[in-house]
Amino acid sequence: MKKMGWKQLALGIAGGLFCRISIMGCYPLVPAFFAAVYLEEQGRWLLSVGMLAGMVAFIPITVIGKYGMALLIIAVTIRLSEWVDKRCYTVLAAIAAALGTMLLSIFGGVLDFRNQVSLLASVCEALFIFGFTILAARGVHLFLEEPETKEDSESGREGYQEQRLLNYAKSFEGLSRTFLSMNRRVELQPEDIVLMRRELTGRICSSCDTCAVCWAPSNPGMYGIFERLMGGLMQNGRADAQTRKEFEAKCPYAGYVEQEAAAVFEQARVNRAWYNRLLENREVIAQQLDAMAFIMQDCASELKLLDGEEKQKLSEIRYRAKECGIVMEEVHLYQKNDGHIQAALKVRSKWGNSIEMKDLTKVVSSALDLPVKPHKDAKLFVGKEATEVIYEEEPAFHAVHGVARLTKDGADISGDNFSCLEKEDGELVLSLSDGMGFGDRACRESELVVDLLERFIEAGFTKDTAIRMLNSAMVIHGEDEQYSTVDIASVNLYTGETSFYKIGASATFIRHKDGSVECLLSTSLPVGVSFEIEIEQARKYLADGDFLVMITDGVLEYLHTDSPEETLEEIISGIKTNHPALLAKRILDRVMVYTGGEVRDDMTVLTAAIWEN
Repeated sequence: MKKMGWKQLALGIAGGLFCRISIMGCYPLVPAFFAAVYLEEQGRWLLSVGMLAGMVAFIPITVIGKYGMALLIIAVTIRLSEWVDKRCYTVLAAIAAALGTMLLSIFGGVLDFRNQVSLLASVCEALFIFGFTILAARGVHLFLEEPETKEDSESGREGYQEQRLLNYAKSFEGLSRTFLSMNRRVELQPEDIVLMRRELTGRICSSCDTCAVCWAPSNPGMYGIFERLMGGLMQNGRADAQTRKEFEAKCPYAGYVEQEAAAVFEQARVNRAWYNRLLENREVIAQQLDAMAFIMQDCASELKLLDGEEKQKLSEIRYRAKECGIVMEEVHLYQKNDGHIQAALKVRSKWGNSIEMKDLTKVVSSALDLPVKPHKDAKLFVGKEATEVIYEEEPAFHAVHGVARLTKDGADISGDNFSCLEKEDGELVLSLSDGMGFGDRACRESELVVDLLERFIEAGFTKDTAIRMLNSAMVIHGEDEQYSTVDIASVNLYTGETSFYKIGASATFIRHKDGSVECLLSTSLPVGVSFEIEIEQARKYLADGDFLVMITDGVLEYLHTDSPEETLEEIISGIKTNHPALLAKRILDRVMVYTGGEVRDDMTVLTAAIWEN
């Protein structure tokens, strides 16, 4: 017999035995236990048979009619509720059992009209039935739940996979250190000059009759002249007049030697440049290996399974979902690295109807005693097909953003691009990029920067790692004098902690709820200029009602004041609005007053406000 089968049989037998228990001439456990078990879909006929057999065996014939009618009322009420509303709450079943039994007691049994139960006894019996039904329903639900038989094996498998990821991460870190340990030689070294002299003497001077005289150890003059010749070629691309005159006086083939020396030097310089570029590419690979190692370490320890520790909460989720007509095929609780709870569910509608996702959200939130929200890709309804839903703790804040833009006079398209990315883990990432120059070319560069940033951040890379990988990609990809600024604000919507990352970006302003304005400045170079990049970072805490204002260089450069940042602070502080988009528009309107209505560069103002939920 299947496991669920013997459990249902046990409940049927228990129901029959409960018919033996009498309290002051009443049998309140009969309707209460029947209602609690009948709420479960499986084994209703076994329960009915067991209860009827127990009533016939243990309850006086004069009382069987009363409790038989009570069981019928309970069964009809539950089935009607399931048919009409596709669900039945425990409270409704408890009310039906208590009220039905009380009314039957007050108006008399079917077969016993002489022995009427007092009104007080009927009310007490009804209260007892109501309370016992509520408590017994949860106990029956726990009893019928199937234990997680594969938990231990799954846990062991997860531990093995975690260790494999950590081993891979260590391997990538080792490769990264190997690449970074290779030294870079930027300029030609003295030993390179010696090698070039030997190449020239082997190619030209070896066939000359005076070679032995010119390059004899006792004749240091030629060595000195040749060193000055190579020095001139290194600095100016040609030898100076005095060196050339001395060389011509000592060597009849001076012009030819100088020409060949220039060719050899140019070849050596090209080889050195390619070698340095190879080393730079190795640094890029090392950075990418480090990033991959970080991702693997993060994946290996990202979630901690809480199923074994939170069995009561899992059972509560299943129980409340059952009341709403939702079948919980799978439910797991995880704790993330930041300490927040994540719930992963696989659900379907019990009766094949559509149930609003907000009903399931209420179930999970109530069971966990936490405000939760589903991932954005979750469906709006729970249907007959099983669907997976992931819930995250709802952050303490929510954010609203706005933007205002102006394109440079005479340009068809803005060279500025922006992005507002709200991740499922409660992080809001605002990014703004200003491509150097204007028009389509600048737009493509800044668009590439914003797109790559979004991809790296969504993949799970830290902001610092994402920026360095982006810079490496831009150096390899970018054309001459095509650089882009990067301005990132990362807001933790759980705590309000905000991290700022600036690479060649303009100032960022924070308008606090009290009207004061704070300014953050940057002096670093844009991305794509060099493999070596300086990332300026700052950290602030935002509170309810605070605003972020991020701008591109065009907003500040043409204010024509001694201190443009202070002027913009006054502009932001003087605008009284709590609408981010309206704030951005009014900032540009005020700036246009200072520029005389001219737009000499692309202007973008990106704003965001955070509010408590």
